[in-house]
Amino acid sequence: MAWELLFSSDIGLMSLVVIIGVLVIGGVMGKLYSSKMEEESRKLGK
Repeated sequence: MAWELLFSSDIGLMSLVVIIGVLVIGGVMGKLYSSKMEEESRKLGK
């Protein structure tokens, strides 16, 4: 029932978009922070 509501109603679809957006933003920020930490450690290691 919850899955039907998530995929069939307007509120459910908007919630799904928000959930996916938060996951994508979190992944992008994690990748950005990871690359910055790696860059900083390489700079300090030299």
